[in-house]
Amino acid sequence: MPSSNQQRPAIGVGIIIERNDGMILLGKRRGGHAPYWSIPGGHLELGESFEEAAARELLEETGLQLGELTVVALTNNLQTYRHEGYHSISVTLHGRYNQQPIVNREPHKCEGWHWFSPAQLPEPHFDASRQSIHCWLQQRLYLPSL
Repeated sequence: MPSSNQQRPAIGVGIIIERNDGMILLGKRRGGHAPYWSIPGGHLELGESFEEAAARELLEETGLQLGELTVVALTNNLQTYRHEGYHSISVTLHGRYNQQPIVNREPHKCEGWHWFSPAQLPEPHFDASRQSIHCWLQQRLYLPSL
């Protein structure tokens, strides 16, 4: 098992953005999470609500500003811990795409944003993203790690 200096799990947020046709927005990550595909997201900052963190991350990564964001999943990302020694808990929210242009505002962190069927995720896929989409599709807030 990889070693880690972490004392406690980190808290992440993810956002499932759904188009009217059921497709969801995914990005191909660079840097620390390369070469994985993932929903938009990042870390919860001190004093932020889940909704504030999700809205901030979404704006930073894609330029999108959505209306209502609803919590749909909680994940305990043990696969990432086993492979990388980094343990996180993720809170995932869902929002509806509102036809705004999507801009890759962090090209150093993401190769680009694309629409996919949630039933046919591109590989390799980031653990927290995969678990979140699975929970959302099953309409379950939490499911044990896949």
